[in-house]
Amino acid sequence: MDTTAAYTLTDPATGNLALKLFSFENNNHFDHLQRNNYYSVIWLHKGSGKLKSDFSSYDFEDNNLLAFAPYQPFMLCTTQQLTGVALQFHPDFFCIHMHHKEVSCNGVLFNNIYQAPYVKVDSSAASTFNMIIEQMKMEMKHKDLAQYDALISYLKIFLVTASRLKIQQQEELTVLSDNQYKEPVILQQLKDAIEGNFKVKHSAGDYADLLNISTKALGRITRTHFNKTITHLIAERIIVEAKRELYLTNKAVKEIAYELGYEDEFYFSRFFKANTDVSPQVFRNTVGFGRADS
Repeated sequence: MDTTAAYTLTDPATGNLALKLFSFENNNHFDHLQRNNYYSVIWLHKGSGKLKSDFSSYDFEDNNLLAFAPYQPFMLCTTQQLTGVALQFHPDFFCIHMHHKEVSCNGVLFNNIYQAPYVKVDSSAASTFNMIIEQMKMEMKHKDLAQYDALISYLKIFLVTASRLKIQQQEELTVLSDNQYKEPVILQQLKDAIEGNFKVKHSAGDYADLLNISTKALGRITRTHFNKTITHLIAERIIVEAKRELYLTNKAVKEIAYELGYEDEFYFSRFFKANTDVSPQVFRNTVGFGRADS
């Protein structure tokens, strides 16, 4: 079997990509800015370098698993050989919002604005991932009965395993922080403030006022602990919600804009495009349209 072969499943109704699995032995796939209309999970077996995603830059290394939502910008910069496996799937094939109770990866692997978009793969998870990948290859190579159902089941196990791993590692990091560095309480207060107010408060100063701290001081804390500015955190949270509304509801763009605190639909559309490289309508047309009643 060719180790670099690509296995692709297309949607028979649209002809668009539903699921793709491929191995890579260099960085040709990811050395330029990616803005895909599907989810991407990239397991790096070997290689290290810089991951540029959204407004931030992160170091990556061997056995890191990277995860990106539709139209989330990213690229990998490395000076050495990069090897691994990529798993890509369209929301119409598997919607993480609709299956949240089953896989709980939304807000953990994907759309997690407060943590780096990767997780360290240990030996136990690696064994599970390898087994799943081989099973998925066999399913995609031989189109047997209930192929879609089988592939979705394997994908769920993959995402659940990765999500559990990330949660576990974050809990371990939190314990370490509590014991050694004591993460500032204001960070959780900022998260709570953003979650409770991002639809009505859009400026860094708004949150500094809420937390009774200077904008400059709050900015230093967020850059240190989140590797982002307050403005970028707020923008990412608004975009995550906008994407969810565009995919799961049939609301007009104007209505979504208003609910997110933008009275000017065109200003909101420019803001959305600046952060995703596509307009809200193009996002809806290319990512899909799930509808909340599904």
